[in-house]
Amino acid sequence: MHAPYVSARSGASRRTILSAALLASLVVSACAGFQPQPGPDAEPGGRYLTLTEPIIAIGDTQEHESTSVPMLDNDNALDAYLEVTQRPPEQALFGRRIMEWVFEAHRDSAFLHLGDVLDLSCRSEAKRMRRLFESGPARGALLPGNHDGLMFGIYGYDVLGATFDTGAAKWNDACRPGRADGDVRRMAEREAFTKRDFISTYLAGLGGGPIPLAGLPSPAPTGDQRISWVNPNTSDYLSALEARLVDGNQYANSFIAQRLRLPPAAGATRGVVVIALDTNQAGQLASTWDVLQGNSPGSVGHVRPEQVRAVSRWVGAATRNGDIVVFAGHHNWLSLGLPSRLMLRDLMSTLPHPLVYLSAHTHRGFWAVHRALDNRPLLELNTSSLSDWPIAYRRISFAYDEAANRLMVRGDLMPAGDRPHGSDADLLAAWERQTCAASDFDTKALRQLDAELVARQHASRGSLFGLLRAKLSPDCEACDADRYRRANEYQDEMLEVLIETGRHLRAESHQLDTLALPAFCRGEPWSVCAAALVAERPADTRGLVELFGRKARLVDLLGSHLDDLDEPRAKAYMTCRAVLAARIDFEGSSDDANSHRGEAKRRSEQFFRVEASVGME
Repeated sequence: MHAPYVSARSGASRRTILSAALLASLVVSACAGFQPQPGPDAEPGGRYLTLTEPIIAIGDTQEHESTSVPMLDNDNALDAYLEVTQRPPEQALFGRRIMEWVFEAHRDSAFLHLGDVLDLSCRSEAKRMRRLFESGPARGALLPGNHDGLMFGIYGYDVLGATFDTGAAKWNDACRPGRADGDVRRMAEREAFTKRDFISTYLAGLGGGPIPLAGLPSPAPTGDQRISWVNPNTSDYLSALEARLVDGNQYANSFIAQRLRLPPAAGATRGVVVIALDTNQAGQLASTWDVLQGNSPGSVGHVRPEQVRAVSRWVGAATRNGDIVVFAGHHNWLSLGLPSRLMLRDLMSTLPHPLVYLSAHTHRGFWAVHRALDNRPLLELNTSSLSDWPIAYRRISFAYDEAANRLMVRGDLMPAGDRPHGSDADLLAAWERQTCAASDFDTKALRQLDAELVARQHASRGSLFGLLRAKLSPDCEACDADRYRRANEYQDEMLEVLIETGRHLRAESHQLDTLALPAFCRGEPWSVCAAALVAERPADTRGLVELFGRKARLVDLLGSHLDDLDEPRAKAYMTCRAVLAARIDFEGSSDDANSHRGEAKRRSEQFFRVEASVGME
């Protein structure tokens, strides 16, 4: 059905009203009450046989393009109400190093990324992350999250996007690195990275990686395409996939489902297969219904019937083979739409063994047992984020008690400490020992620097009133001035981090002095140029926009160069600062604004637990 005709003026009015309404709903949802989910009981014990070698489960890396045109949708005014709207500058510059550190610490393990690889879903973000995946472990799989193909993780094509923004100009602006409004330099035709783009890039990487997958069809650059592939090597980690690539403004209906065969433990009597679902089929109908229900598109997960039919064949084959089947998806179980949960529960009911679901999305991590929609319990292990505190991941393996028909999930909370983690302090100490200590810098001094920068970032936030005024008055010049003033302040903070990094790392290590700088640096060293930009004070809005463009270009240039550093000390330094800043940002935010990630709430959902089992009762 076509959208009704609206004039440009009425379209803009509807867009701003819808955006403001969505903004208000996000703030209300951030303050909503918290009710702990029922968790697994105390372990009853049993005679468990280990079935698999451990795999590494990570999620929500959310690589963010921080030098593009500043948008009201992730303005730092909202950060006071939704703590992860604007992350600390250290995280924007160095956050991807955390995933790199995890990969290097577990080089011989298979990994499962449970989605939200990207944040705004930009081509620049995807390029940076692809480099890390290509140098990571040989065995791995990615699940799409709501940020992997939707703008800001919430805007689908027709819900708040293409209906009022033909050609996705706003999305492209949000994704063009190193530029401001009106700056047409260095512009690609399309910087926005849709769901189809994400799946196509992933498939191309699988087919052309260091260990290419035999017989995997190449994704077509355009058009609708269906790909079914079975790995001729039956013992490989990624054993089969089903994908549908949908072009045009129906791209959000694209999906990729994957079948993973976990590496068997010595003496295992059964295989374990993971059905890795794409819970982000946020098509037009589903997304529109979510908006009408008061939810932002993307926050609710959807699995369409065609995907369920595709994976049903795998479930049937695994059952006939005597394998244990585990399900995984980006969205946590209760964030899946009811129709999706009903279809999945119906599929799960055919399995003769206990049920387990692995997820991410919440950024907090928990264990839960779900009994709604079916009498059989479903055990869920939700892993926390690598971009927001609690920064952690899980090392997961499975064991089985044949006589009791009971499945054990071992989910070590990582990075490992001297003893099992019992608090956030233990988790932070493990990160500090393994990253900050390896940087040869005094952790206390780094923590003080990061605390000062995060405090400055928080102090520069705008007001919610100002943000709503800008949303409802798109031609407000004073609003533009405020937006660019705050955007300049954030670039200042990133330049400060870069200057500190230059001081802390040896010149022969960072090699920033070898870069060809933009003409506006006038032959000065990069650090002098950066300091001069920070000190500059424009007289009007036009000057603020132009200054932002210069700062963004320099930050993009310097930050991209630091991505090439491979000296262990430098990598440890950057990883350390990203973790410290995330923790400090979390500590400096109110409990109402952190999406229920407070330690007490996570403890009520057994965050620090490392194993649980589930039976058929």
